[in-house]
Amino acid sequence: MSTGGWFDAMSIRHFIMQALGLGMIVTSALIIWKGLMCWTNSESPVVVVLSGSMEPGFKRGDILFLHMNPTPLSVGEIVVFNVDGRDIPIVHRVIKVHQEADPDEFQALTKGDNNEGDDLPLYAEGQLWLRKKHIIGRAMGYLPYVGYVTIIMTEHPYIKFILIGILAILVLTSKD
Repeated sequence: MSTGGWFDAMSIRHFIMQALGLGMIVTSALIIWKGLMCWTNSESPVVVVLSGSMEPGFKRGDILFLHMNPTPLSVGEIVVFNVDGRDIPIVHRVIKVHQEADPDEFQALTKGDNNEGDDLPLYAEGQLWLRKKHIIGRAMGYLPYVGYVTIIMTEHPYIKFILIGILAILVLTSKD
């Protein structure tokens, strides 16, 4: 059965199978992401360093792998945190920790390795410390420069849509 035009070389059934294959790829990626979230106990198990504030240790475009474990936070650890009122996570080093009576609660002050002062100016107005609710994860490893792909697609959104379109066309029109 042929519908003419673009579908001449491809049956409807083949097209549906390719669309299902694409759906399975997307679903698999989501399942892997959720699995990583559970395994690392972090809402974002992977982040990209967006600035040079942690150089020379981490450079813009490095991908960090995060985890959250129950051990107390310590000075010198690199953490990723969100500040109230900001959407973009920040990667900085812990420079002070005050452990509270509850072992699950703490207060921490951070600083970028390449910054002059601490992060107080970055925190929300009136906020002097980070608490457990602000911490997304602790850095446990990294891949250098691989995150530049994400930075480029964020800074130039049309590239993201072009790449997604090309990939979708390739998947839907492949003959396998």
